[in-house]
Amino acid sequence: MTGSTPPWKRRSSRGADSGPPDGPHGVRDDERGSSAAGTEPAGSASLEPAGDRAASPAPAIRPVPPARRRAAAIRGRARELAQEGVRRGSDRARTGLAHLTDRIIENAPRIPVRDLATLRRQFPGLGPEEIADKLVAGAVNASATVGAGVGAAAMLPVPPAMPTELAAEVTGVAAVELKLIAELHEVYGVRPPGNLKDRSTGYLRSWSGERGIDVMKPASVNTALGGQMRRELRQQIMKRMVRNMPNLMPFLVGAAVGAMMNRRDTRKLAERIRGDLRGMQVPWDALPALPPLERPADPLRIEGTPDEPRSPEL
Repeated sequence: MTGSTPPWKRRSSRGADSGPPDGPHGVRDDERGSSAAGTEPAGSASLEPAGDRAASPAPAIRPVPPARRRAAAIRGRARELAQEGVRRGSDRARTGLAHLTDRIIENAPRIPVRDLATLRRQFPGLGPEEIADKLVAGAVNASATVGAGVGAAAMLPVPPAMPTELAAEVTGVAAVELKLIAELHEVYGVRPPGNLKDRSTGYLRSWSGERGIDVMKPASVNTALGGQMRRELRQQIMKRMVRNMPNLMPFLVGAAVGAMMNRRDTRKLAERIRGDLRGMQVPWDALPALPPLERPADPLRIEGTPDEPRSPEL
């Protein structure tokens, strides 16, 4: 019959509601299951709030054991102390570098420098390159002597004295190399203009940059001891101190290492300076009459040099 339900779609009366086929509210019940109270299909979820679930207490938070709290506090305090130590160490290092820079700047005008006339009298019959070779050999031996002396003093190193030994070595080698730079400029005929203080500042700039002074370029002959030049000097001093750390090795090993490293560094500096000065060299016969160099009022005594046989006053 048209509109009737086929037999295979008819629901069995077993377990079905006994109510009207349209349901209690006029809804067909062909596709519904049993609506008996208290019966729900397996796997279904009720939308009613679970009273016993809401009334159950929240899980208790377990307190942190005292030992773990103490360990966390100790770690935090140790971290703060380490950061404070780093800051203090950095401040002390900057203060020490600034003091060492000021000491080298103060010593620069006290370094005795031989002018060209004096050098030609001491090395008769030699040309510029031969005299420059003699000057480099003397400076290399002098800086090696300073390094060997500091390395021997560190045979039984005392930790608080190590920075003092490094500072003494850097100061002594700086004096040797500044003297070498000044006399190389005399030999190659490119004496910087100005008085003793101006020339000393120019030699300091040459030492910090490891370059020769070009008297034809005003930027190269910068006689102002400004912040930039002091920073360059501090960088050069720090570089030398880091390279000289192996000099503090005990059992006289530091003496040999210090002599070798200072000899190498001074020779390398001399090669760079001479390379620059050769490009701007003025022949001796073309040089105008230059006045003798003024002598410092309180000359610095440098070990290993012909004029000053004793060690530098540091």
